[in-house]
Amino acid sequence: MAYTILIADDEAEIRELLRLYLEKDGYQVLEAADGRSALTLLEKRQIDMALLDIMMPEVDGYHVLKKLREYSNMPVMILSAKNQDADKILGLDLGADDYLAKPFNPMEAVARINSNIRRFYSLGAQSRKVKQLEVKDLRLDTEECVVYQNGHPIDLTSVEYKMLRMFMEYPGKVFTKQQLYENVWGEEYAIADNNIMVSISRLRAKLSEDGGAYIRTIRGLGYRMEKE
Repeated sequence: MAYTILIADDEAEIRELLRLYLEKDGYQVLEAADGRSALTLLEKRQIDMALLDIMMPEVDGYHVLKKLREYSNMPVMILSAKNQDADKILGLDLGADDYLAKPFNPMEAVARINSNIRRFYSLGAQSRKVKQLEVKDLRLDTEECVVYQNGHPIDLTSVEYKMLRMFMEYPGKVFTKQQLYENVWGEEYAIADNNIMVSISRLRAKLSEDGGAYIRTIRGLGYRMEKE
């Protein structure tokens, strides 16, 4: 699976250098030259890790990180010429996973990115350690493994439960079919497999006559849980 990395930095040379090394390492890369563009990409595209410069025009990296942490705990690395301890502490306090001061060795940057991706996606760090998840009129109890709607339990299969938990952990986030399949079924995704569509359809039917009001199809991208 090719992970997608967002590089948000107003210095084109840094973006181009990191893109070169990351694509050589098998990553897909998106670029943003300012904070506002970075926020737009984070909201609309499927991104697995973000590299954020602090001093960007429009919106700075700290603000981007703060907004991102309202709905996602994806790995984030701060890239900045500001290498004072106070700047590092602020970035980490806002939710950054790593901090790399400029100038940096691009090979070290890639090594750190690999480490963050491996820890988050391979070792299970992406599952938030919470007991209750709530979206709309749904409440998911992670200890009982039961989903309630308006206080009444919903009868779900294990696949439907795992899928709904993914959506409820990150409402508003678009999941590709590959991500859903590999996380829910635990197997390598087969393009011709229709298990996802069938499971989504059944899950929607159990949630409401208008199941699309909960889980929306994003044409050409995947599915997402509606927040409101």
